[in-house]
Amino acid sequence: MSDERGRNIDEEGPSEAVTVPQLRVLVMIDTQGPLNLASVAAALDISPSNASRICDRLIKAGFLHRQDSAADRRNISLALTTEGRQLVRKMNRHRRRAITRALRAMSATERQSVVNAMDTFAVAAGEPADDAGLSLVWPPG
Repeated sequence: MSDERGRNIDEEGPSEAVTVPQLRVLVMIDTQGPLNLASVAAALDISPSNASRICDRLIKAGFLHRQDSAADRRNISLALTTEGRQLVRKMNRHRRRAITRALRAMSATERQSVVNAMDTFAVAAGEPADDAGLSLVWPPG
């Protein structure tokens, strides 16, 4: 989660450790499994050099592990470290609590409107028409 200045917020408060694009990379790899730089760049709609810089910072911070691809040594595979996985879990817990607080303040009709809007958004974004779109906002577990 981010505050009004774009700084990440964890359970204790703001943290400068991980930017929003870096967190997006960690969440992508957590949900999709190991990715190469080209996949990261395409998913973020950024240049491969920018993706490389983001991933290099995550590797240096200890959140990502880089290894040569078994299929093609010119390719690298990026996977979460234990610390990276813990950060994603911590962020998900924080996000679930914030969403739960907001949803509890709504009526049942208002909550259903949110579900309908999320379904419409997921379809427009090219996500599967099942509950997979909702899991992007509120992952299971």
